[in-house]
Amino acid sequence: MPDAVVVGAGPNGLAAAITLARAGLSVTVFEAAETAGGGARSAELTLPGYIHDTCSTVMAMGRLSPFLKTIDWAERGVEFIRPDVPVGHALAPDHGVVLFRSLEETAEGLGRDGAAWRRLMGPLVRDADRLIPWLMGPTVRVTRHPIAQARFGMPALLPATTLGRAWFREAPARALLAGLAGHSMLSIRRPATAAFGMVLGMMAHLDGWPVVRGGAQRLADGLVAELVALGGTVETGHRIASLEELPPARAVLLDVAPRHAAEIAGDRLAGRYRRALEGFRYGAGVFKLDWALSGPIPWKDPSLARAGTVHLGGSSDEVAASEAAVERGRVTDRPFTLVVQASVCDPSRAPGSGQTAWAYCHVPNDSSIDMTDRIEAQIERFAPGFREVVLARATRSPAQMEAYDANYIGGDINTGKQDLRQQFARPVLRRDPYAMPAKGLYLCSSATPPGGGVHGMCGHLAARSALRREFGIRI
Repeated sequence: MPDAVVVGAGPNGLAAAITLARAGLSVTVFEAAETAGGGARSAELTLPGYIHDTCSTVMAMGRLSPFLKTIDWAERGVEFIRPDVPVGHALAPDHGVVLFRSLEETAEGLGRDGAAWRRLMGPLVRDADRLIPWLMGPTVRVTRHPIAQARFGMPALLPATTLGRAWFREAPARALLAGLAGHSMLSIRRPATAAFGMVLGMMAHLDGWPVVRGGAQRLADGLVAELVALGGTVETGHRIASLEELPPARAVLLDVAPRHAAEIAGDRLAGRYRRALEGFRYGAGVFKLDWALSGPIPWKDPSLARAGTVHLGGSSDEVAASEAAVERGRVTDRPFTLVVQASVCDPSRAPGSGQTAWAYCHVPNDSSIDMTDRIEAQIERFAPGFREVVLARATRSPAQMEAYDANYIGGDINTGKQDLRQQFARPVLRRDPYAMPAKGLYLCSSATPPGGGVHGMCGHLAARSALRREFGIRI
């Protein structure tokens, strides 16, 4: 019988299993889907030979995560590659602004706001080795670097719109920050949304928002290979509905949404904690489109053709209006849209001169609105003739996203709204947010700190908690 069992083979579940196995424990992972990877999977969704990532493509935190940095990716056959430009933002049909990996090059392109961009992002890049372990830790706490934390925390607590107006004088820099903050899946008029923009901007300058050559599935397969090399096992196609279906183990870690954790645990959980899991709030969903293309997206501004990710939002006010509408349960005709064109730096994703791309916009949780025409019209606005290069498309509504991965309740790919309240109470306000009030039971999904993204830290930190509490092992 294994020492520990993990339910769910997403990046967090696999990170938990690897951490446990490195401590000398025997570990078995059970995964409901036929392939491991969760949000880091790939498939031929449109045409043969066109490789699409079913959720995550851009690994902004991939090589910066304290856990993922411990993997010898070359040994596991995984190669990270950077686009020439990490991020572009379309301001007008013929004009965009770009964020280069180089802080100086980015500042030069921002004109009168260049110096302000240096003042905002420069200290974050300089203090990254101090900030990242803190930001990706179990809780927000004061560490040995309070000055670096304060320098980040004071502007980070602001709404992204407020920071943009206070810090920058012109539209390009404000829009660039707004687009980065839009990844929060919150209204960027909310407090602390500036933090998302600052952190993602810092990571773009540090590592250029890389992608994995050949698709995100390669990263998941690399994590599985790491676990197997340590003696662990992964059983796919094995859905777990109850703890009674698991083999006896001293520790059980659940890489699932809080709602499903309550269902699996059954009567092992009761009272206030169970009610908190059942009442955990889920955020905006996504409506996603994948395309097989005959050639590159015909951006009117050629600088956007070099970007791995392009934000379609126009001004910061337009981005703010789109995201605020979603929070009110509505959508706009010009939704803030995130476009990823990984094949601009990874031609292995499509045959011949073909290209792949995907885009999504945020929609109200569990929305049934078909956003296909609005998303494609938004792309046509900045890339006239886009529909002429589309060979095939695949769509995913919030309900289909949840069917693909049960953690994505109502299409929420963050597994829980990540506003200020649920940043601290994720999923419950506890000193150890991973340990559940039942012997040997732990939550390790992105519903725990530090939250959404492909970084593995939720699983790694939950495994450390289990090692300490159940096995007396500190790492």
